[in-house]
Amino acid sequence: MAITQNYYTLNNGLNIPKVGFGTWQLQAGKETYDSVLNALKVGYRHIDTAQTYWNEESVGQAVKDSSIPREEIFITTKLATKVKDYQGTIDAFHESLKKLQVDYIDLFLIHAPWSGTDRTNRYKEGNIESYKAMETLYNEGKVKAIGISNFDVEDTQNILDNTTIIPQVNQIAYFIGLKPQEVIEFCHQKGILIEAYSPLGVGHLLDNPTINQVAKQYKQTPAQICLRYLLQKGTLPLPKSAHKQRMIENLTLDFTIEPQDMALLDAVDEDPR
Repeated sequence: MAITQNYYTLNNGLNIPKVGFGTWQLQAGKETYDSVLNALKVGYRHIDTAQTYWNEESVGQAVKDSSIPREEIFITTKLATKVKDYQGTIDAFHESLKKLQVDYIDLFLIHAPWSGTDRTNRYKEGNIESYKAMETLYNEGKVKAIGISNFDVEDTQNILDNTTIIPQVNQIAYFIGLKPQEVIEFCHQKGILIEAYSPLGVGHLLDNPTINQVAKQYKQTPAQICLRYLLQKGTLPLPKSAHKQRMIENLTLDFTIEPQDMALLDAVDEDPR
């Protein structure tokens, strides 16, 4: 049984599949199209993309060609970091609708509190304006859930203090060895689900000796250990793969890591990025 049949319930009552298929760094065109189509064929029902991945059109075409009913597929996209105003957010959202060939988006996120590569300016006012636009889209029924990505505690509090709808999701880098506990605990207290991108440490964790030791003990792959770890932390991992067999393995997570082995994994302390 694949974990894809299980769901988290967001703070607005919407169900979201517990494992999503990530498309970051998948090339637009054939690579993204084939990967998403294969992911849907093997059982994924949650696809994560972004305006700045430049592959929304390929994702949308794969979703359309899958012949799976639209309501059975959970689609996330993210607002480009350069957009930090109300009308620009509305316009960018409608461009994503067009590229994805859908009538609504399940989850729309502000991709980051910063803009471009400059992370020194957190654009507090701009993020408020973009989020207010997302609230309008939510209230109009054009998006079923809204949220944020790469927001720390201060960035998230800025949204909570100046808008009406509590974000449903905060998508952050989170994997064995990286411990952003402050923002995770803060979001859990506020009822904001943490989604974990780069759940395999951009692939580097697959060679980690502790993870391989635990994988051998449970007769699982290192990737499966990484993903199951995140699920047991109450977060939603977003693995990416262009290989069909690995896609299947990354969904086959119906085992439990015992507390003493979770403690071993907790003790890993490295950010290979």
